[in-house]
Amino acid sequence: MPSSFRTVTVLGAGVLGAQIAFQTANHGFPVTVYDVDDAALTIARGRFDAIVGQYTREVGDPEGAARRAVDGIRFVSDIAEAVRDTDLVIEAVPENLELKRSVYASIASAAPETTVFATNSSTLLPSAIADATGRPDRFLALHFANHIWAQNTAEVMGTPRTDPEVVERVVAFAEEIGMVPIRLKKEQPGYVLNSLLVPFLNAAADLLVRDVADPETIDATWRIATGAPLGPFQIYDVIGLRTPYAIASASAAAGDTRAGAFAEYLKREYLDQGKLGRESGEGFYRYR
Repeated sequence: MPSSFRTVTVLGAGVLGAQIAFQTANHGFPVTVYDVDDAALTIARGRFDAIVGQYTREVGDPEGAARRAVDGIRFVSDIAEAVRDTDLVIEAVPENLELKRSVYASIASAAPETTVFATNSSTLLPSAIADATGRPDRFLALHFANHIWAQNTAEVMGTPRTDPEVVERVVAFAEEIGMVPIRLKKEQPGYVLNSLLVPFLNAAADLLVRDVADPETIDATWRIATGAPLGPFQIYDVIGLRTPYAIASASAAAGDTRAGAFAEYLKREYLDQGKLGRESGEGFYRYR
């Protein structure tokens, strides 16, 4: 069955939100992007320009379709306007439960009753957010991997209250934008991907904050011994350091002292210095 979604709104134009909007627009959907103010949208436009350059280098775009797709995206800083006439909202705001709940509460009455809401949350269960949406039967999780056009998985995870037809429509949408849908049978913190990835990244962070080895050594060990293309700290840079900081901070608030040490380290050594990972040109490593 086709998704029957005609228009899509992405809330949050950070690293992954921008990639989601690009991938959707590049597959022919009219896309609206929301972020909190004009300054954030100015930064977002630069991020989209970088995505077009990266996509063109990696995939090739002799007809200029990627540039036209980005030029067709509508940017707004009024959240009610962003969702007023849309069929699907994909939320990609920072990984904080109360923030996500407040965002959904603010759009619940602004979006049409038929609009489907999807969260791209990396670790939070959609059932923890569902009642704030005002439409738990039309709410679920749709999680993308970074570098979306290459690592093209889309994990689809409903709650016990999600209408099965909505799940099928979102699976169809994922296919329509060139993704490989990954259906989850039940809710799982971290889905499949992050259930595998997060313990790996946490182990690397623990080695670092306990001063067992530096990032370069840890990464080299993993690459050489397993044949993997990237080590854990290179992966952190791809993700963007704000996301692991938010996750580590939340874990620290729940009593995880090791996560707290990593959050403090990221803030002191990187975030406070404007080193956000690949998106800023520097994180654990420097990039052009």
